[in-house]
Amino acid sequence: MAVVVLDFGSQYTQLIARRLRELRTFSVILPGSSPWEHVLAHKPQALVLSGSPASLTDPHAPRPDPRLWSSHLPILGICYGMHLLVQVHGGQVVPGWVREYGRAQLTCAQGPLFSGVSTPFTVWMSHGDTVRQVPPGWKVEASTSDCPVAALSSPDRRMFGVQFHPEVAHTEHGQAILERFLDWAGVDRSWTPENIAHELAREVRDRVGRDRVILAASGGVDSSVLALLLVQAGVEHRAVFVDHGLLRLGEREEVEQALRGLGVQLHVVDASARFLTALKGLVDPEAKRGAIGATFIDVFREQAARLGHFRFLAQGTLYPDVIESAGSQGAAKIKSHHNVGGLPAELGFELVEPLRWLFKDEVRALGCVLGLPNSICLRHPFPGPGLAVRILGEVTPEALDIARHVDHEFIHALREHGLYSEVWQALAVVTPLRSVGVAGDERKYGYVVALRAVTSQDGMTADWARLPHDFLDGVAARITRRVPEVGRVVYDITSKPPATIEWE
Repeated sequence: MAVVVLDFGSQYTQLIARRLRELRTFSVILPGSSPWEHVLAHKPQALVLSGSPASLTDPHAPRPDPRLWSSHLPILGICYGMHLLVQVHGGQVVPGWVREYGRAQLTCAQGPLFSGVSTPFTVWMSHGDTVRQVPPGWKVEASTSDCPVAALSSPDRRMFGVQFHPEVAHTEHGQAILERFLDWAGVDRSWTPENIAHELAREVRDRVGRDRVILAASGGVDSSVLALLLVQAGVEHRAVFVDHGLLRLGEREEVEQALRGLGVQLHVVDASARFLTALKGLVDPEAKRGAIGATFIDVFREQAARLGHFRFLAQGTLYPDVIESAGSQGAAKIKSHHNVGGLPAELGFELVEPLRWLFKDEVRALGCVLGLPNSICLRHPFPGPGLAVRILGEVTPEALDIARHVDHEFIHALREHGLYSEVWQALAVVTPLRSVGVAGDERKYGYVVALRAVTSQDGMTADWARLPHDFLDGVAARITRRVPEVGRVVYDITSKPPATIEWE
């Protein structure tokens, strides 16, 4: 059973699903135009209609399967979703005289969605159209100074519409409003990490049976959680950990100890020399990524053949990959889904992707329940190509050594000062630049390294972390003392957008 979120192209659709799951309710996202049979396949207890960049004044604007309206399911329409409710039930939606974008003050809120919430309070608006006339018998339940109909409900209180976005953090009491809807709709609230672990283990056992499963273990949280899930499911497996020589200091040993200690059947391959050879002379980031991906596939294929016959390949595909592959009417497809690690279908395995319904934060929570150490479970994101994309220019043994030690000093300093969990991701970049400096009484030219730390909720957007100046001063001194090849340390203060989090 689930709350089905119908996506009409809103930039906030994933956020709606995440907020519902934070309220311990399983939610799935489907394209807004999905056939009603596809919606019913998820056994919906309620529906949420998302916003959209489209306008109902456009005859080609996206619309749901008309059978939805006779389903008698509880429905919450958000922004464009509210406009759909109004138009279908005999109201009128027109271009607004005043367009609301950003913060607004909600006044006179009443009804089930606002129970226990005092007004006025701030909401986040993003709309050009407005409701001129509500459907017959419907009741206006909230307004702003520029939007007379900011929330409304149907006569039987089965359908609700809100013009604002309760799912965004800028809306005060937004989570409470969503929770009121779930309570009013009588939706199941048992979506917890413990229940997820039990259910996924059962699903894996049912799918795999007595066959063998192989997976590529990168040392990251996704593949590590997947490996532990196979252990809990009691299936015969082999996790192949390819050390490409581009890992952080001590990372291979840490991953080996953690996974083997938890019962994972781990096979480690040291292919670092092979990857360095493949990277020799390459400076273009995409060329480096391509060389790493191709070499990884070759190494994994060889190891799989040596380890015997496997019917299934387990991969850590997450729900955002599935959503972005599906696309939705009114929104551009973000990317085509690709197998994690770049493993091609022609390898000849059947895929097992038990994490495909989970967001990243849910995978972390699942890892904690399964016993994955916090050093891995709560680790910052790390790129698949490893330090190769944190070294600008050619990847050499010297550059790798510098990158490892600078990263080690930066991350350890963050941990020591209680700042590691305050940032989404922290990294160090070795640039090809040299700058003049003084060591003792001598001039020297040392490498310029850049430190970067960002805050974010999901990595889609990010702001540079305002680390204390005293901390930055201390970590720069620490790096230049302990990594003598470094002559200058700079701190990146660019947000995403316009920059990306990684430099390459």
